[in-house]
Amino acid sequence: MDDYQLAAALVREAGQLALLMRMAGLQSQQKTSISDVVTAADHAAEAYVLEQLQRCRPQDGILGEEGTSVQGSSGRTWVIDPVDGTYNFLHGSTYWCSAIALKDQSDVLLGAIFQPEEDKLWLGGRAHPASLNGERLTVFHDNRGERNATPAAQLGAATYIHPSWLMDPLCAMPWHAAATSAAALRMLGSGSCDLGRVADGQLGCWFQHSCPEWDWLPGKAIVRAAGGAVDTVRVNGLEWFMAGGTTAVRELRAALESGSVA
Repeated sequence: MDDYQLAAALVREAGQLALLMRMAGLQSQQKTSISDVVTAADHAAEAYVLEQLQRCRPQDGILGEEGTSVQGSSGRTWVIDPVDGTYNFLHGSTYWCSAIALKDQSDVLLGAIFQPEEDKLWLGGRAHPASLNGERLTVFHDNRGERNATPAAQLGAATYIHPSWLMDPLCAMPWHAAATSAAALRMLGSGSCDLGRVADGQLGCWFQHSCPEWDWLPGKAIVRAAGGAVDTVRVNGLEWFMAGGTTAVRELRAALESGSVA
């Protein structure tokens, strides 16, 4: 299998494993907060992907949300999120996924996201156009470029902010500025599911702060492969991440920067 076929197979198998384990009954452990949890399914799915990557790509590095850290010799690293949206997963929502990215020393090469209970598999990267269940995504490639030119004020924005961060003005001010620049807000609890839907047009744009690589790189690769825009900006000491059409991302960045106290 090539890298894209491997990534697609791994997220599908990891997601199906996690779903089967949830059906059999799971308990959770709290990590940093009551909404930041981990289950045995997270660990089992990551362990499965680790085992397969070490067999199929022994020269590559591997980084996983649940603690996997393998140094490779190829200059490439696979980044694993075995269950993104664990709080949703644990509480019976379908809005969770397994995600994986492959990066080199300069940038992300590809991303794959699988949402098991919706049977949605997003895939894309530098050498592969973005697709959903094998169908090419064209929302950013219409002849008139309308999607890339649509302002944020005409789009729904997906986002996430933990309640505790809303009490910190350094975070709340830029978030509020970006949130109020959009036509509507959606806070659904899985960044990778959100980014897949930005790529396929179900969501207009997306922004969030302090994303680790496993929450950002899979979706970044797919949105970019779909013809969308991605960006990051540092405001008040926090890194903010954005995706969507060219105009919406530019406007989100400007809104976030307007919340700077500097």
